[in-house]
Amino acid sequence: MTSRFQHFLAIDWSGAAGERQPGIALGLCSAGGDAPALLPAPDHRHWSRRAVLEYLRDGLPADTLVGMDLGISLPFADAGAFFPGWAASPPDARALWRLVDETCAADPHLSATSFVDHPQASTFFRRHGGREGLAFHLAGAAHKRGRFRLTELAQERAGCKPYSNFNLVGAAQVGKSSLTGMRVLHRLGGDPFVWPVDGLALPPKGSVIVEIYTTIAALEARRSARRSKIRDGADLDAALAHLGSPPSRLLGAIDDHSADALLTSAWLRRHAEDAALWHPPELTKEIARTEGWTFGAA
Repeated sequence: MTSRFQHFLAIDWSGAAGERQPGIALGLCSAGGDAPALLPAPDHRHWSRRAVLEYLRDGLPADTLVGMDLGISLPFADAGAFFPGWAASPPDARALWRLVDETCAADPHLSATSFVDHPQASTFFRRHGGREGLAFHLAGAAHKRGRFRLTELAQERAGCKPYSNFNLVGAAQVGKSSLTGMRVLHRLGGDPFVWPVDGLALPPKGSVIVEIYTTIAALEARRSARRSKIRDGADLDAALAHLGSPPSRLLGAIDDHSADALLTSAWLRRHAEDAALWHPPELTKEIARTEGWTFGAA
């Protein structure tokens, strides 16, 4: 079968403070079956969020399936709104991205501090210092970890341990990554196409961005959710072999961000033509345009 895509890029993302982030890693492989390889940052130091934005705008190979390890939206279906009771609550994911980016226009390095400290928005987040907004558990009281999107409930059924995107506390939180990622998605201005926010059907050509959860790739590579992080080259190559990929041949210690990007790049290539993953049964047009979905959560 000829792949719709010619390249497969997995981005392990970071919402941490500061310009250059050791937690950002980009792994790329081609449809030709090569081993995934890490893309060096432009200055050969660490990637910045702005450098990734520029790469996605100007350096992306043609027909690339891009997986970004972050939440592309916030819970909506549970309460019929992202921020119930707030007049400025956006109607869909793209409007949410715009709100986050415009609110944080003065924040450096594409960070999102101004949004989580906003007088209205902050009431929905769990922040550091024991600051838990009154609406953090809104309509999600059954989940001690806060509100969940439908795709995160699907992740949980698959054996993953998702966290609410409204949670900004703890090593496993993804809220900051998600909000900073929304700024990048807004600034891309619709190119590449973002699935499924921009539509359930893929365009016939061109690159496409999807949300990924690297643990899904690790589980398929016979890692457990508790052992999903890989920090050794030999362990990475063993996991890649389970995905039908050539080895990376990286020796010794490797940081888990790089391993996540490399492994998930190979996983994207393996599943890019899997129709079931593009058509999960719970994904409706309304969920697509508001909450989005994680590619691989079926």
